[in-house]
Amino acid sequence: MTDMSELPTRTTRATCCYCGVGCGVLIDHEGSRIVNVRGDPDHPANFGRLCTKGATLHLSAQPQSRALYPELRSSKEAARQRVSWDAALDHAAERFAATIREHGPDSVAFYISGQLLTEDYYVFNKLAKGLVGTNNVDTNSRLCMSSAVVAYKQTLGADAPPCSYEDIGLTDCLLIAGSNTAYAHPIVFRRVEDARSARPHMKMIVVDPRRTDTAAGADLHLAILPGTDIWLYNAILNVLLWEGYCDNAFIRDHTEGFDALREHVREVTPAVAARVCGVKAEDILTAARWWGEAPAAMSMWCQGLNQSTHGTHNGAALIALSLATGKIGKPGSGPFSLTGQPNAMGGREVGGLANLLSAHRDMANPAHRAEVAALWGVDTVPDKPGFTAVELFQAVRAGKVRALWVACTNPAHSLPEQSAVREALAACDFVVVQDAYTNVETAAYADLLLPVATWGEKEGTVTNSERRITHVLPALDAPGEARADWRIGRDFALALGPRIGRPEAARMFDYPTPEAVFAEHAESTRGRDLDITGLTYAVLDEQGPQQWPFPAGAERGRARLYENFRFETPSGRARFVVPTQAITAEAVDAKFPLHLTSGRLRDQWHTMSRTGKVPQLYNHVEEARIDMHPEDMERRGLKDGQLVRVKSRRGAVVLRARATDEVRAGQCFVSMHWSSTVLNSPGVNMLTPSNFDPFSKQPELKHAAVNVEKVDLPYQALMLRSENDDAAATARALERLESLAAWLPRFAYASLAMAGREHPAVVLRIAHDSPIEQELLDQLDRIMGLDDERCSFYSDAARGITKRALIDGEVLVGIRLTGETAASGWLRDAIVDRLPAEELRRWLFAPLAQPPASAKSRGRVVCNCLNVSENEILAEIKPGCTFELLQDKLKCGTSCGSCVPEVRRMLAAGRAAA
Repeated sequence: MTDMSELPTRTTRATCCYCGVGCGVLIDHEGSRIVNVRGDPDHPANFGRLCTKGATLHLSAQPQSRALYPELRSSKEAARQRVSWDAALDHAAERFAATIREHGPDSVAFYISGQLLTEDYYVFNKLAKGLVGTNNVDTNSRLCMSSAVVAYKQTLGADAPPCSYEDIGLTDCLLIAGSNTAYAHPIVFRRVEDARSARPHMKMIVVDPRRTDTAAGADLHLAILPGTDIWLYNAILNVLLWEGYCDNAFIRDHTEGFDALREHVREVTPAVAARVCGVKAEDILTAARWWGEAPAAMSMWCQGLNQSTHGTHNGAALIALSLATGKIGKPGSGPFSLTGQPNAMGGREVGGLANLLSAHRDMANPAHRAEVAALWGVDTVPDKPGFTAVELFQAVRAGKVRALWVACTNPAHSLPEQSAVREALAACDFVVVQDAYTNVETAAYADLLLPVATWGEKEGTVTNSERRITHVLPALDAPGEARADWRIGRDFALALGPRIGRPEAARMFDYPTPEAVFAEHAESTRGRDLDITGLTYAVLDEQGPQQWPFPAGAERGRARLYENFRFETPSGRARFVVPTQAITAEAVDAKFPLHLTSGRLRDQWHTMSRTGKVPQLYNHVEEARIDMHPEDMERRGLKDGQLVRVKSRRGAVVLRARATDEVRAGQCFVSMHWSSTVLNSPGVNMLTPSNFDPFSKQPELKHAAVNVEKVDLPYQALMLRSENDDAAATARALERLESLAAWLPRFAYASLAMAGREHPAVVLRIAHDSPIEQELLDQLDRIMGLDDERCSFYSDAARGITKRALIDGEVLVGIRLTGETAASGWLRDAIVDRLPAEELRRWLFAPLAQPPASAKSRGRVVCNCLNVSENEILAEIKPGCTFELLQDKLKCGTSCGSCVPEVRRMLAAGRAAA
């Protein structure tokens, strides 16, 4: 066995694989292991900073649940078996070819991902549109960025964010709409904090129904009702017009369509909008005046605007504020959409959506189609838009699409109306899933599972929110037989081509390396708004990450677009759009009286296939929950921490209720991350509707009308097992986690989590409507290692109570409470905090809701980097305490800074209470 301590540590440059900020990372690796990650101080996206998720990327690089070999099943009822790559690709090619011959090219489809590299995206886009002859290639970027794409195209003429991150430090007024930037894009929010510190006069306005950490730190928080964004922006424009803040010369010389919009907003006064939006008219006036008076004003938005049935018009109405005041194409000014995935921008560049063509070309334009066909060496490319994400799975369910290829995305979690999506996957004749992990929800529906390389194992490029392209290098070889995504697409195309009468596939997909793919992609952009013909891997390596456009002969990319006020429209003028006056897809009523919104947590990402493997990332929020206003809970007779049934017109889930004034009365909130790998239900997307925007086809994932009611599940259990601090500790915990996931559907409520840090722990919570059978408990005990003969045991058969505790040495490492779980909270903390068992022994089986003096809890972890807890921070908040003193004493917020907004909020609350 190789002594890992003797292997040299090497460092490779890459980017973070989470949000669209595009942070540069330095990967330290030894042999076949990634041992650490650091922020790249030379990368202009983050200058060395990382958030809690990025800073723990190396901890997510675990072998558990990795797909290592191709697996194929002979029927829907059979288990998948390992096969060779040749057999796998030949089988896939035969099935796709047979389907195409019998039902036509539109009977097959590809559903891909914003986590693919640009080269991967390019190959699959060309495979579908150029070889197969179908536009049925869409991506999960449809769920996050397509409304922003269309908003930019409708107003500015091209999908080109005009701003850069540097503009945050140059603006005088920042309007953040539909984005909890502090959670979803923490490194961007660090720039916001820096800018406000350096420019005390700078104003920050946040538009969000919830009082998020982002909103809590704003100079003005407009807590509008869900779906009323357009009314707010129209009212702000109304004020800008009537109070003389509009730049009439800019409007006259560089825009079109303003007269119609001016007439449209004439009667949308702050008083009118206040009644619709549920905010004060004076606050709308204040926001408008701050925007109008600011020499430089900038907006940033994300999913809160995009994920709506009028997401396109949300964006267009917000962009209109920049155009009406001429605050675009200038330092510190402009509309800036934040991307939700690491390479959603790269996918848009290559045309990786069902209605796009390469390099921002228009599918409806015959000249553009001819240009792409000539580039690819084919007679034509199809002109009919393909099925977009929601439409695609509806078509699968209806039998219109019979062969489906899913690459690096998890639709059995992320799409709305999950019951219908899962029915579609189960009914599809042939499903290929190309993924790095076997335990993602969608993998259960795979007839063919193909293993892929993932973060740290791939070469290619990514483009971040500010149009900056980075060349990503692999630190390790992919494990087992996993392959790069672009290579899988290429090899499938080579196998498929002859079977569908397209021998030219050998020429079309003659890519020996990803660099060859990038060279063709770059050539496709020649003369386009995103021209990158001046970029090569060598240029990116020598000069560092670059923004587009970067045409041949350029020395650097362009930080800011439209500085000459000429836009990418036929007339060269920006366009004002008259927006809809719609609100939400479904209204609340007597049966479903609450507005449900959804969003992200600070320390988890998307479907948790990576972050869900890192114990400490659960420490901030450990269990799926629904946040409700205390008045709504009191009205329903609910208590904080009680299990409730949340029901919409599509389905129901059971969650734990949390009382908080972060949401307004009449509203509630559930995070998007929790699903079937950690919960006994598909989570919030069991509740969300599949209604989508008519222009962008992006679904309204942000809102559903729901009812919340008590649920009677009297038979409860808690199981928790901590691991010793050794090299295999995390592996053991993850094996327990994966084994337990299969048991979750057996219960009316069940949730899984991890906890701890160096001593990872697995937490299983169960609530059921009938007594939990002893045989079932015995099996769960075996998985958790609580069948150990060293376990202490307590039983009260008459009351249906059984309890087990495992002490290893002098430390309590495991507990199982069944029938009575009052002590679950402090026992969980005692195990995670590794408290000495001697003083706890006599209390282990006592029905104590409050901990004994020897088991004082640290409370929820706020600063994950430095393991600083809520109780430790609260203990230091005394008269005279400042944020700087807190940092000096506890060091909270001095590493990645993700906890800074929450620490500041706690400090403000402490001062107010004093």
